[in-house]
Amino acid sequence: MKEKSVLEMRNICKYFPGVRALQNVDFTLCEGEIHALMGENGAGKSTLIKVLTGVYEKDEGEIFLKGLDKPAVIRSPQDAQKLGISTVYQEITLCPNLTVAENMYIGRTKGIGMSWKKMNEGADKILKSLGIPAEATQQLSSCSIAIQQMVAIARAVDMECKVLILDEPTSSLDDQEVEKLFGLMRDLKAKGVGIIFVTHFLDQVYEVCDKITVLRDGQLVGEYEIETLPRVQLVAKMLGKELDDMSEIRDDSLVYSGADASENVLEAEGLQSNAGIKPFNFHIKKGEVNGFAGLLGSGRSECVRAVFGADHVVAGTVKMNGKKVKISKPIDAMKQGIAYLPEDRKIDGIIGDLSVRDNIILAQQVLRGFFRPYSKAEANKIADEYIKLLEIKTASKDTPIKALSGGNQQKVILARWLLTNPKYLILDEPTRGIDVGTKIEIQKLVLKLASEGMSVTFISSETDEMLRTCSRLIIMRDRKVVGEISGDELTQNTIMGTIAGGGRE
Repeated sequence: MKEKSVLEMRNICKYFPGVRALQNVDFTLCEGEIHALMGENGAGKSTLIKVLTGVYEKDEGEIFLKGLDKPAVIRSPQDAQKLGISTVYQEITLCPNLTVAENMYIGRTKGIGMSWKKMNEGADKILKSLGIPAEATQQLSSCSIAIQQMVAIARAVDMECKVLILDEPTSSLDDQEVEKLFGLMRDLKAKGVGIIFVTHFLDQVYEVCDKITVLRDGQLVGEYEIETLPRVQLVAKMLGKELDDMSEIRDDSLVYSGADASENVLEAEGLQSNAGIKPFNFHIKKGEVNGFAGLLGSGRSECVRAVFGADHVVAGTVKMNGKKVKISKPIDAMKQGIAYLPEDRKIDGIIGDLSVRDNIILAQQVLRGFFRPYSKAEANKIADEYIKLLEIKTASKDTPIKALSGGNQQKVILARWLLTNPKYLILDEPTRGIDVGTKIEIQKLVLKLASEGMSVTFISSETDEMLRTCSRLIIMRDRKVVGEISGDELTQNTIMGTIAGGGRE
C-alpha cells in the first residue's frame, strides 16, 4: 500500500447473471481525504460500495486496509464494521424513539454493562468534540434530519472508523444544513478520517472534495485531483461523450407558437390548502414551462399539491381553460387533464413490487376504471412503446420497478403520466438523486413537450436547472409567494435576491 493510503481496492470484479457490474475497478482513499465517487446511475458506484461494506462478495480482486499485512476479507457488514469501515446512508437508519446516546451505543459490545451516566457522558464528549449541536439525553426525533445524520456519523467515528462512506447524505437537507454537514466532514478530515462522498450534486463535490473517481458502465474512467478536472470535463467523462456546456439545453426555436399560446390553461386564485401555505394566485399558459423556486420548506411542493388536490384545499378557485372546476382530490385533477409527478418517488410514486408495465399503465387504468382493465397484449404494447420512447433501462417490462435504478424509476413514473396525455404536467423534483445524463434527457423532454403544446410546471432544488428549463419563475419564501420573474430577470442573482427579500416583490 502507498504510505498515506487508508484503503486500496484493486481489480475489483462483480458479476450478476448476464451483467458485469464491476470490471477491474481500482479505488484508492488516503487518510484525511474527502474523495467523491461519481458516475451515472448504473455506473457501478453502489455495487462498489456494497462490495466494500460486505453486502456483496466480490468475484475477483483484492481490498487492502491500513494496518493489515494481507488483503482484507469482508463477507458481511459486520466484517466491514470491525475493520473500521462505516456507512451513513441517505435514509436515516437510527431509532427516532430513542435518545441520541442510546442511538450511539445501541447494539455495541463496547456499551454492554455501561451505566446510563457513563453512556450519556461518553456521547456528550464525542458530540462536543465534533461540534454537533445535540444533547445525549434528547430524543433523536426532536433533532433535524441534518443533526440525525451527524449523530449517525458520530456513532461511526466513535467506533474508530478509518473509512467513512457518506451515501447521498445531502439530498434532504437545505443549504444551511449542508454547510453544517460539510463543517463536520472537514473536521473529520483534519482528524485523519478518509471519507468517500457519493452524491449527484456537482457544486457540493467542488466545494468539499479533494479528489474524484469516475466510474462508467462498471469500469474505472479515472481518478482526478479536484482542481485539474473542470465541471464540463467531469460531466463528459461520466457520460462518455463531449458536452460543451450543460446550460445549452434550451433551444429557443422549440417554443410553442400555436394561436392559443397566450391562453391560460389553468388559473388559480386565492388557493390555500391545509398544508400551511398562504393563499396564492397562479396561472400557466398553453405550451409554457414555469416553475416554483425557493429554499427547502418554502412551500413550493405544497403549492402544486394544492393544485392537484393532493392536499386538502380550504379556500380559492380554479379554472381550466376559463371554466371554473372543483378539484378536491387527485382523481378530479386527473379528469381535468392534470398530471403530477411527486417529489418523493419512493413514497408517493412507484409501487415497488409491481412490474414496470403495471406501473406505467396505472394512472390511465384509474381513469378508465378498474372494470375496464387493459388486456395483457394492450398493456405489453403500451409498455414497450414507452420503454423505447424514454429509453428506460430494464431487463424486461415484467421486472419489478424497485429493481431499477432511480433514474429509470423516474422515467417509468413520467411514462405513466404521459400515457394519460395531460394538458398540464406538474414535475416536482423530477431529477433529484439521478445521474447527470438522465437529468439532461428529462430537461430536453420537458422542453419538447412544451413546444408541442403541453403546459409544464417544473420544480427543482437546483437553480441552474430551473433557469435551463423555465421561462417564468414564481418565487416562494416562508410558504408564501414573494415574487415572479421572467425574461432577462431570470438570473441566479435575481432569484437569490428575491428569496432573501432584496429582489422584486
